[in-house]
Amino acid sequence: MNNINKYSLPEIQEFLDNHDSTNDTLFNIVILRNITIEAIVPYLKYLTIHMGFQPNIVFGNYNNVLQDTQSNNDVLINQNTDCIMVFTKLETLSPKLINSFPELDSESVEEEMNLVKNYIVTTLSGIRNKTNAIVSWHSFELPIYPAFGVLDHSRPDMQIATITELNNFLKTQLADFKNCYYIEMNSLLSIVGFKNFYDNRYWHIGKAPYTLDALREISIDNFKLYRALKGKNKKCLVLDCDNTLWGGIIGEDGIDGIKLSPNFPGSAYLSFQEEILSLYNRGIILALCSKNNESDVWDVIDNHPYMQIKRKNISLAMVNWEDKATNIRSIAENLNIGLDSIVFIDDNEFEINLVKELLPVVETIHLPKGKSANYKEMLASSGLFDTLTFTEEDKKRGELYKTEFKRKNDKTNFSGNMESYFSSLEMIAEIDKVNETVVSRVAQLTQKTNQFNLTTKRYSESDIREFMNSKKVEVLFVKLKDRFGDMGIVGVSIIKFSNNYAEIDSFLLSCRAIGRGLEKILLDSSIKLAQFRNFNKIKASYVPSNKNDQVSSFYIKNLFIKVKEQDLKHDFLFEASNTLELSPSYYKEINIKYLSKIK
Repeated sequence: MNNINKYSLPEIQEFLDNHDSTNDTLFNIVILRNITIEAIVPYLKYLTIHMGFQPNIVFGNYNNVLQDTQSNNDVLINQNTDCIMVFTKLETLSPKLINSFPELDSESVEEEMNLVKNYIVTTLSGIRNKTNAIVSWHSFELPIYPAFGVLDHSRPDMQIATITELNNFLKTQLADFKNCYYIEMNSLLSIVGFKNFYDNRYWHIGKAPYTLDALREISIDNFKLYRALKGKNKKCLVLDCDNTLWGGIIGEDGIDGIKLSPNFPGSAYLSFQEEILSLYNRGIILALCSKNNESDVWDVIDNHPYMQIKRKNISLAMVNWEDKATNIRSIAENLNIGLDSIVFIDDNEFEINLVKELLPVVETIHLPKGKSANYKEMLASSGLFDTLTFTEEDKKRGELYKTEFKRKNDKTNFSGNMESYFSSLEMIAEIDKVNETVVSRVAQLTQKTNQFNLTTKRYSESDIREFMNSKKVEVLFVKLKDRFGDMGIVGVSIIKFSNNYAEIDSFLLSCRAIGRGLEKILLDSSIKLAQFRNFNKIKASYVPSNKNDQVSSFYIKNLFIKVKEQDLKHDFLFEASNTLELSPSYYKEINIKYLSKIK
């Protein structure tokens, strides 16, 4: 992630010494631990900066987790905390379960387990009493050499099974608490390897168990989570073709000469394509960017017997002899996504460096020549596309963007005015209140939407469920379909109610739906909902980001009055006594389904 694996610790430290992130938004990390883990700081700082934030990392006292979470002191943990990392090594938490397991009878094992379980619940409750910050709790590691040796793996009452049960309990508790996530240390141990994961000497000297390689991998796994929650994950994979999707050069080797088959070396490219297809089925947009004859590329895609990626999977193809930076710009423009949503993969180092130079916000993955057997792992391990939700819209995302490209071409070829064009789309908008079937998609939109997002607040599924069950919050979503197809849920409005006024806490629209007047329908519905609940004043805010400048005047244009500006936050007020009909007339249907469901 962000090339961190390419750099040594001195190189990372040099980067940190020379980088100024003081103008970036603070990202406050609190580390609670019963081990010594201060050496993780450079990796966390590096990844925080590359996520676009200024790192602020503080530690609780050694082996002081319960005290830190139960005390009334809010200096360490408070509402400004963004995330809390919890490291609780079982050797320290319950030495008997690790070092003396064969001496314990079943009753003693149960007693130790209950102590650990109570510790988990008490700690989580204490955290949630102080803050709604993200919590990432690192699991208990399974011993490589368990207490009963080879027998241990076969018995349900021995050490491995006991620690596994504790991990399952931890996982269940984290799922029950809001914004809490499980980091699987045993997977990280497998990635790094046992002999490279632990430093026994430093464990005995200072209770510092992990090597720098382990700390790097732990940091990366945490930031896969944080990136997704902060809407920093990628949504489009742009692929070279020759020596990337297949071995060889189609223009020289021909369709029968390229390497793509169940046998090595073709099997490596086959496996790589399967990983790409897995990303597609998770909702990642696929595009091609290749210097080639277009007919040769489509011949392989349509006719090669082992080609896994088909024409239907590709939202857009730029196959020509233009430079790849120009083509990637065109891909972003035609798909209406930001350049920082794109990951570009190529085997040619010149092309990678060109894109890095001209389009630095585009993430790149260079596939080294002669290492095709590792291509699948390189992509799978990047974590660049990781999300915390998976929805019906994700399954159809590639097709949705391909359809959007057809809409754009249709618009270009339309000879009438814009209203006539919109009428020709036969658009149907549906506004409804959030329910369990759409929670994942609504949360995902808050996490990923940047351009048309008035406050850029990010909410998890548990946040949305909490809103859904509150009498003081309403969450509206809008669906859109037209003659080209169903676009699914494309907008969200979150309205909070106090004693004196209603406040539009979040208002956002997917980039695919911008420019159709749908935002007016959603705002109109939000205002009418507040009026229906007898609120005379409706507040709203605009908080500038580096991407949402286009909505800076949105509320002013829709009859809100600006009442305050402080610390880059712009506050607006709408008097509910005003009559307002924002919804455009060119929609075929506007269905308001939420009125019967108002609490």
